[in-house]
Amino acid sequence: MKILIARRLVFYFLFLTVFVAAQTGWADKSAVTISAPETAAKGSEVSVKLTITHSANSYFHYTNWVTLKVNGKEFSRWDFTRDKRPEEAVFSREVKIPVNEPVELVAEANCNIHGNKGPAKWKITVKE
Repeated sequence: MKILIARRLVFYFLFLTVFVAAQTGWADKSAVTISAPETAAKGSEVSVKLTITHSANSYFHYTNWVTLKVNGKEFSRWDFTRDKRPEEAVFSREVKIPVNEPVELVAEANCNIHGNKGPAKWKITVKE
């Protein structure tokens, strides 16, 4: 009987710990924002900066990938592991993109435990 009570107490403690952690902000999804110009000359190259935020980047809980799609095709991808984690809770990546037509950027970052907050989108129009 004592073992059953002890097991139940452990179960409730673990359940409450996970529930409280999820509700208090300890749990966090990765998010990304895009910084890029709104317009660019045809044939030019623009700089696109992705800023990724995640409250924790520890051995067990980290951003495990970041992608950037240009007009629906993957342009850049960064993968992270427990041993090769992002440098900080807020970090950035920058790429150069050729502009020959209107550009739609879609970026996502993913937490290995909680997923992501959804894609960030940005459009660059072309000036002739």
